[in-house]
Amino acid sequence: MSYVPHTKRQEQEMLKVIGLKSKEELFRDIKPELRAKSFDLPEGLSEFEVLGRIKNLAAKNQAELINFIGAGFYDHFIPAAVDALVSRPEFYTAYTPYQPECSQGWLQAIYEYQTVICRLTGMEAANASMYDGGTALFEAVMMAIRVTGKNKIIIDSGLNMIYRTMMYTYTSNLNIEFVETKVVHGRSCREEIFKYLDDKTAAVIIQNPNFFGAVDDYSDIVEKAHSLGALVIMSVYPVSLGILKTPGEMDADIVTGEGQSLGIPLSFGGPYLGFLATRKKLVRKLPGRIVGATTDEDNKRGFVLTLQAREQHIRREKATSNICSNESLCALRALVHLCLLGKKGLINLAKLNYNKAEYAKALLDKVKGVEVKRSSPTFNEFTVHLSKNADEVVSIMYKKGFACGFPLGRFYRDMDNYLLISITEKRTKGEIEKLVKALEEVLCD
Repeated sequence: MSYVPHTKRQEQEMLKVIGLKSKEELFRDIKPELRAKSFDLPEGLSEFEVLGRIKNLAAKNQAELINFIGAGFYDHFIPAAVDALVSRPEFYTAYTPYQPECSQGWLQAIYEYQTVICRLTGMEAANASMYDGGTALFEAVMMAIRVTGKNKIIIDSGLNMIYRTMMYTYTSNLNIEFVETKVVHGRSCREEIFKYLDDKTAAVIIQNPNFFGAVDDYSDIVEKAHSLGALVIMSVYPVSLGILKTPGEMDADIVTGEGQSLGIPLSFGGPYLGFLATRKKLVRKLPGRIVGATTDEDNKRGFVLTLQAREQHIRREKATSNICSNESLCALRALVHLCLLGKKGLINLAKLNYNKAEYAKALLDKVKGVEVKRSSPTFNEFTVHLSKNADEVVSIMYKKGFACGFPLGRFYRDMDNYLLISITEKRTKGEIEKLVKALEEVLCD
């Protein structure tokens, strides 16, 4: 079917219907300098020509960079079975499981997802997922405020800056007092946290491993917070829980995190998966969807949405969450990925990440101009101090075929020479050695 331009008369009739006198009025809310100069579009292309044009444009990207960037999002291997199972039409095309009589498959899948998140974190209840790690953290903050009736939140500066920015954005119109405490040599400063921790505190937010890669045991902070009636929210990197002490073992109250590392591709920033888990005693304050197991009148096991506390479920302003959609397909990917790994597989994966990172640290220690920061143990991500500006080094390394890390000066003042490096199971021994050699050439140049 060919496109037939409408006549001036048709244009006027359409404008009249929507109560406007001219096309210009359609765009009156857009500043003149931001408006398109013209809507003259080139002639259309065939499907074959469009695909060719897109391929030529894509070929200009340097897509074969060896990736050593982490900072909350990681380049992990995804087994082909994840795509194969999740792409089945009964999963791929299904919508919200409001009607349990025709949604048992999806409801069970979500229930199993909640179960693996609880086992992974050491918690007793989990919801049916959030948009990403940042929104999950925001919801955890709101949950803590509802539980305690207080509005003071202490944030350790080792928390991912992206999450902090999202949290401040979401709460900008709310009466919440945020206090950020500094890190010392990359670790949480107990003295600072305890100085601000009082009986007016709703929650303390900590991250393990933190943004600098430092691993810590926060049991002492949890104990102090509980003694003053505050909750502890812990943001975690799920793969690390294969070998690290779980938030449950540290007695944390609410656990959040980014599930991208569990079978979800990087995909230019999304879609991702936020997980949120808590203690059973706080489950009625847990936001979002929750799937429960029950029995029908024939005593057969079934699954239903339970404790429906969203605004759509007649709760209105009393809702515990205004997020109207869970990330079911991403949650299913995480479930399939973890089931494929199994408990031993997850432990082995975590050990592989840790051992490769330690190998990289040992090699980097020998490079002139590189100081590996060792004030704390790390998992698969660590901080190095360079003899040159990290941003400039990253730019040069890019031309050599490496995405060599995240320059911390972009988020933290006075850290222009610090670089955050991540090593996953996908990075081979040869790639690590090439990275070290290329970095040595750049720093010695």
